[in-house]
Amino acid sequence: MERQVRDDALRRLRSIEGHIRAIQRMLEEERCCADVVRQTLAVKRALDRVSQLLVASHLRSCLCAAAEDGVDQARERTVRELLDILELSDRL
Repeated sequence: MERQVRDDALRRLRSIEGHIRAIQRMLEEERCCADVVRQTLAVKRALDRVSQLLVASHLRSCLCAAAEDGVDQARERTVRELLDILELSDRL
């Protein structure tokens, strides 16, 4: 994994962790359900962005390396792995 991607992902996850603690406090304080739902959706979007960042890094590193190797099995394994991660393999 690229160092910059790892650092960015960790920074984002720490931020998400703080956000989750804030949501827990909102629940303890019996805040408005709509506000809590908005915050949980914001966390979900933030996690989706971390996933996108990691998948893009994986594509740049592993998939490109498999393609450069010219080994069809390695390339296919990497593509299948990505599809499984993205839960798309059963749709093909």
